Amino acid sequence: MTETPAYVPPKVWSPNKESGGRFANINRPVAGPTHDKDLPVGKHPLQLYSLATPNGVKVTIMLEELLALGHQGAEYDAWLIKIGDGDQFGSGFVAVNPNSKIPALMDRSGPTPVRVFESGAILLYLAEKFGVFLPTDGAAHAECLSWLFWQMGSAPYLGGGFGHFYAYAPTKIEYAIDRFSMEAKRQLDVLDRRLAESPYLGGDDYTIADIAVFPWYGGLAKGWLYDAAEFLDVASYRHLQRWAETIAARPAVQRGRMVNRVFGEPSSQLHERHDAADFDTNTQDKLASMT
Repeated sequence: MTETPAYVPPKVWSPNKESGGRFANINRPVAGPTHDKDLPVGKHPLQLYSLATPNGVKVTIMLEELLALGHQGAEYDAWLIKIGDGDQFGSGFVAVNPNSKIPALMDRSGPTPVRVFESGAILLYLAEKFGVFLPTDGAAHAECLSWLFWQMGSAPYLGGGFGHFYAYAPTKIEYAIDRFSMEAKRQLDVLDRRLAESPYLGGDDYTIADIAVFPWYGGLAKGWLYDAAEFLDVASYRHLQRWAETIAARPAVQRGRMVNRVFGEPSSQLHERHDAADFDTNTQDKLASMT
C-alpha cells in the first residue's frame, strides 16, 4: 500500500485547485462584488438581507422579540440571500456588507440610511436603538457584552472548525475532528458552568447575549446542528439544556427561526417576511397548497 506523501506548504500559497466540500463553489481568496445586482427595498424601516443560518437567526429572533414588546419601529422586511448561489457577492449586498456575509441590515428609519453588518454589531445596534435586551447597570452591562463577544470569538471554532471538518469537509481528517471536538466540548462546558450559576448568560434577565449564543449553542444542544448531538454528548450538559429549552419555547424565537429558512419542514420555512401575517399565510406548506 502506497502512503500518501505528507503535504508541504509552498512558499507562496495560490488557489490552484478546488477546495472541495459543501461550500467550495463560493470560496474565493478576494473580496468585492462578482456581479451587479441591486438589493430590493420594502416598505418597513428596517431592511434585512439574510439566510436562516445561526448568524442570520440571531437577528430575526431579535426583531421578532422587539415586535413582541410593541416596538413598531422594529418592523422589517427580510429578504432571502441565497449564499449557495453567490447572492452575497452582488454589488448591492457588498455595498451593505463589504465582507459578503449574512446578515446585513439597512436602517432606513431616518433621513440617511444606516448600514450595519456582522450579527453581533446588529444585535448591539438594535438593543441600543430600542433600549431593551441590554442592561444599563455597569456590572450587568459588562457581563452581557462579555458573553456577546464570547460568542463572536468562540463560534468560528464551532462552525468553521468542528462543523466544517465533522459535517462538510470532503474527507474525514481525524486530527482536525479531534482538535475541534475538544474545543467544542470545552465551550459547551464553559456555558454549562455559567448557566449553573444564573438562569441566563448575563444574569437574571434575557439579553442579546442569549439571543446571540442560542442559535449556535442552543441549536447544538437541541440537536439541530451538524447531526452531532450524540457525538458530542450534548445531553450531558444539563444546565445548557435547561436554558436552551427555555429560550426555544419563546414565541418570538420560534418565529425568528422560521424567517429566511429554506430547509426543514415546509411549515417551518418562511423564505421572506414582509408582514407579521406572513407567518400565517406564506410559509412553504401554505404556498404549495395554493399551486
